[in-house]
Amino acid sequence: MIGRGSRILKSKNKFTVIDLGNNLHRFGPWGSDLDWHKIFRSPNFYLDGILSDDDLESNFRYEMPDELRAEFSKSKDVYFDIKAMYIQSVREGDSSKVILERSIHHHAYICTENSEDLWDALALAKLLKEDIDYRIQRYTKCISKSTFNFVEWLKDDYKKKLNAYLRSNFDTLFEEINGFPPED
Repeated sequence: MIGRGSRILKSKNKFTVIDLGNNLHRFGPWGSDLDWHKIFRSPNFYLDGILSDDDLESNFRYEMPDELRAEFSKSKDVYFDIKAMYIQSVREGDSSKVILERSIHHHAYICTENSEDLWDALALAKLLKEDIDYRIQRYTKCISKSTFNFVEWLKDDYKKKLNAYLRSNFDTLFEEINGFPPED
């Protein structure tokens, strides 16, 4: 279809490509130079270098939708790099559980940073479902292949621990962020 769109016509000087198959990430941008002679001489070498959907998606980064990001407008950075934290924890000889603990602390911090009281923070924590799901998926890919039931359990456990962490540490976090204790 790109061939049809890229046909040169007098009345057309641009066209739009909607990539529903991650082809840009898999093959490169349209119009990039490819050495077709090399590809035809060694098609298997070329095909072996094409990334699978799983490989492509493992490199994607979750971005909060604009509406959700607006709820966390006071936070400078809401992204937490699970893979980088995993690599760091392995190098430091820490347990992989440390990653989830740091992630929970990060979520609690941004929830507190954008709240006036504990109840606001807990409400914001509920909005983080997709971000939590993304983090758990990244985490389970780092530690090993995980069963569906284990991943679902981790998601539920993470949410419970986040709420418990907020309940027991909200005042301390709030004071750390704002320099004064929350009003009762």
